[in-house]
Amino acid sequence: EVQLQASGGGLVQAGGSLRLSCAASGFTFDDYAIGWFRQAPGKEREFLTAIHASGSIFYADSVKGRFTISRDESTLFLQMNNLKPEDTAVYYCATTTPSPNATPVHVPGWDPFGSWGQGTLVTVSS
Repeated sequence: EVQLQASGGGLVQAGGSLRLSCAASGFTFDDYAIGWFRQAPGKEREFLTAIHASGSIFYADSVKGRFTISRDESTLFLQMNNLKPEDTAVYYCATTTPSPNATPVHVPGWDPFGSWGQGTLVTVSS
């Protein structure tokens, strides 16, 4: 069973930094893409960044140059620098592993993200 456990959210002032972690188990990192999404109040879920199974990395324009995705053998990370109030959202990690328990999210150019963690809240104050 795929399990994703995100942590590291909190309250930070604008210009500050946070590092999110996502402990992953139940699948092989090298076989699937894994990445980060966020959802702000009243807005749709936004695809931020992901590592393809090939190792290539994508960043959305909204976070390029400020956020860095990385991973080790069992954990996905998101280093967030120069945070802005508009970065306030619940942040989710997700993989393209299929899951019977969640509705997959389709992102152009990627296999469907079918497995999701529970989310961690990031609040950036101005």
